[in-house]
Amino acid sequence: MTTETKRRISGLAMGAKPLEIQRISEPDPAESWARQRARQSADESPAAQAGLGVPLSIRQVAAMLGCSPWTVRQQHIPAGLPHFRSGPQGKLVFFRDQVVAWVLRQQQKGGKRS
Repeated sequence: MTTETKRRISGLAMGAKPLEIQRISEPDPAESWARQRARQSADESPAAQAGLGVPLSIRQVAAMLGCSPWTVRQQHIPAGLPHFRSGPQGKLVFFRDQVVAWVLRQQQKGGKRS
């Protein structure tokens, strides 16, 4: 298959230059600044200032612990993983520093529950 055929199949214009293609895929500086500012504002939240750390979802906690959200819900929460429920049917919110402290306590106990 020729290069021209490959470009036509891939949708690249015949006159497109690699540099022009790369510019399209580069992240916008404003976008990266916005992400950085969002991280900073999360660190400056009242919860972070109170020593709780950044709020995390159950998926983020699962990734942090290296398990699935099901394991967090069914095994770690009953074992005492600190969490906050935003309402009677609300979603679970975890705070990073509390999760880290709980993991350290579990390691000191040798991983035994209760």
